[in-house]
Amino acid sequence: MFSQSFNCQANTISLQNADSLFKTNNYQEAMAVYENLLQNDEVFSPAMLLKMAYISEGKGDFSKASFYLAKYYDINPNPRVITKIKTLTEQPNLVGYEITDWDRFFKFTSDLQQEITLVFLSLLLISFILLFIFQQKANKPKYYVPSIILIFLVFASNNFLKRSSTGIVTGSPTIIMDKPTAGGKLIKNVDPGHRVIIKSSKDIWYEIEWGKQKAFVKKESITKL
Repeated sequence: MFSQSFNCQANTISLQNADSLFKTNNYQEAMAVYENLLQNDEVFSPAMLLKMAYISEGKGDFSKASFYLAKYYDINPNPRVITKIKTLTEQPNLVGYEITDWDRFFKFTSDLQQEITLVFLSLLLISFILLFIFQQKANKPKYYVPSIILIFLVFASNNFLKRSSTGIVTGSPTIIMDKPTAGGKLIKNVDPGHRVIIKSSKDIWYEIEWGKQKAFVKKESITKL
């Protein structure tokens, strides 16, 4: 517990130092700290990602700038971000950035997964306590229905409220196949910038969603967000 608190404090100090460097136009030094936080500590904030994208764009590294913007988009789906990525990649028809109302609702619930599961667990515990206290009166199956429903809800929230992994196409070009083999059928040949949902991993392949069909891409062509 102490180690975790110490790391959080250290990360906060590092992020503040990087932000100070950014404000004084020391972009290279700021970027080094940002990259260390992201890659080694897996710590980032939406504002940090936007600053990293800004620095990368200024250096002419549009691929990295697109990656940081796509990662930002995973946290904060915003049409303006899509427009910027399309501009950087010079691709007006990027795939994978469509967000429906269901996607927004699922993101909201998945962000609160731990809290929702904890609420269901608390209610389940209360139901067990009540069954124990009133065990003589609760002698019919109907009294156990709420507990059974809550067990199902705990299981569902703990297992099905997890967001799918996403990635951005970084290979140039990237070949999308219908099977995880070089002998599969070509679905499409695409350039970097497209965003995909990663369903599973097998050997050197990712199974992804492409449109409404199952597809496969070599891992070397995808960078996880």
